[in-house]
Amino acid sequence: MSDVTPGQPPALPVTFRPGRTRAVLVTTGVALFVVVTLIGVLLERLGPGERLSFVFTAALLAGVLFLLARPKVVADEDGVTVVNIVSRRRLEWAEILQVNLRPGDPWVFLDLSDGTSMPALGIQPGIARQRAIADARALRALAEARSAAGPGTPRD
Repeated sequence: MSDVTPGQPPALPVTFRPGRTRAVLVTTGVALFVVVTLIGVLLERLGPGERLSFVFTAALLAGVLFLLARPKVVADEDGVTVVNIVSRRRLEWAEILQVNLRPGDPWVFLDLSDGTSMPALGIQPGIARQRAIADARALRALAEARSAAGPGTPRD
């Protein structure tokens, strides 16, 4: 995320994502793939099909970890794109009524104009709590400024 001054929304476009969590998941996924594949290749008593199953299992497990590292929230002039584990949704600024990160929440929730609430896993206090709080405040400031100004209206 770019530098944010208190009370001022960040410059657009901006991407919020759990950087430390992502680094841990990607590193673990790569290490898991390498270790399980090496075990499958180095075990002498395994046949070709069994070795292939080790590689397939390693790829499957690494793929799950890579999916868990996917979430992000991208804010630009026209709205917000929320990328969660297996879904992606584009929202106009006017659709976002409130940005919530309450104590104990696993991630930010967006209250939407259609009466629903949407999780935004790209801002989560897991490993970096203070960063998540700052990101939630920045997204809240953007939503408040943008919805007041109207969609696509540039701010000074």
